[in-house]
Amino acid sequence: MHVRTRFAPSPTGTLHLGSIRTALFCWLYARHHEGVFVLRIEDTDRERSTEENVQAIFDGLDWLGLGADEGPFFQTRRFERYGAVVKEWLEQGKAYHCYCTKGELDELRARQLANGEKVGYDGRCRDRQEPREGVDPVVRFRSPLDGEVIVSDQVRGTVVFDNAQLDDLIIARSDGTPTYNFTVVVDDFDMEITHVIRGDDHLNNTPRQINMFRALGAEPPAYAHLPMILGADGSKLSKRHGAVDIRDYRAQGYLPDAMLNYLVRLGWSHGDQEIFSVDEMVRLFDIADVNQSASAFNPEKLRWVNQQHIIAAPTARLGQELVPHLEALGLDLSSGPDPVQVAEAFHERAETLHQMAESARYCFEDFEAIDPTAVKKHLRPAILEPLKAVTEKLSSLADWSRESIAEAIEATAGSFEIKMGKLGQPIRVAVTGGGVSPPIDVTVQLVGRERTLARLNRALEIIEARREGQQQSGAS
Repeated sequence: MHVRTRFAPSPTGTLHLGSIRTALFCWLYARHHEGVFVLRIEDTDRERSTEENVQAIFDGLDWLGLGADEGPFFQTRRFERYGAVVKEWLEQGKAYHCYCTKGELDELRARQLANGEKVGYDGRCRDRQEPREGVDPVVRFRSPLDGEVIVSDQVRGTVVFDNAQLDDLIIARSDGTPTYNFTVVVDDFDMEITHVIRGDDHLNNTPRQINMFRALGAEPPAYAHLPMILGADGSKLSKRHGAVDIRDYRAQGYLPDAMLNYLVRLGWSHGDQEIFSVDEMVRLFDIADVNQSASAFNPEKLRWVNQQHIIAAPTARLGQELVPHLEALGLDLSSGPDPVQVAEAFHERAETLHQMAESARYCFEDFEAIDPTAVKKHLRPAILEPLKAVTEKLSSLADWSRESIAEAIEATAGSFEIKMGKLGQPIRVAVTGGGVSPPIDVTVQLVGRERTLARLNRALEIIEARREGQQQSGAS
């Protein structure tokens, strides 16, 4: 079988984590079997579907590299085809006009609830021959009244539905527009979809759709219903857990490969392996290995996975990815080091690219004040003379390289018979404004000659003022 999967989002909202995981599993299954991945936009809800949300879908899939082999197809451009199937089924007796009013259906539902009966349409128009004046009818599918629908779900196993529990669903509204369950079947049939991979909230739709496939004279595709993604507290995933526009994660500095890696592990595993490249995912993924139980979204785990991908990524690529995050902070990139150098220096410490950009801010702009705690601990009078000496050495360097900078600091520390760290940390505080940075030679090189010397001289002034204050306090 030539595998054909599809991702069919509705543009009534932007793509969130659950949707993206579904797209990923469909894409991986198609790639693993050298098949075809189809993108279909289910935009029949014209009131809620927007061009902005369509573009959000394209942007999210493009960022993650989940490119479609066919599509995008839009359901609103296929109304003629849906209408033709409705007409054919009416002629064949596989569908019928229903003239029940909303009031009558509400009354039916209320009576069923009061009597503890199965709630649903009772088929009262199944055999109606005459139209009802003044009522625009809907079209209902004539569902089988007996027998079973057996769903051999590739995740959940065998699930059996009794046809007697399924009512005759509406396939075309009174204005002629088609409904979701009907359009999905026609689309999957026409697009020759072999495997439908989707959330398990669609499982109850499956028996109805299988019956409609049989009405088309076709074998239904294989189904795989994915368990839900829950919040860390066990409740349904929502915006407060992270069910936001997938593009927000790009803005926060997550790498696309890391997002895919994290999402593939929400319900799928390969031994104890945690970190996967995209090629590894394609090679190893099988829908049969997806767990039946729901998975919990863990933002801390996502950050850890992202950090592993940042550490492993080529720094040339990281530098390119870092640029928009530096610019988002309002930094002038012409006033600082090459972003590739920044990525090389900071990639082992950052959980996100945004965090990396924030940490490297001092490489591109001056800061108003040094952290008071760091000043108290490291810019003490005892370090005044060594710091003066290293400032002079650095100012005389002909080559502003890591090697020359390291040599100047080491030589100064040796001449004062102090450990490298005793001098390196005050330099770090002076140059960065805080106590954490990459290795001191790397840091000083990134900050540059002019800024480094200016900041060291400011630190010397702080120390001298502190010493004078101590002397005056002692004299009094």
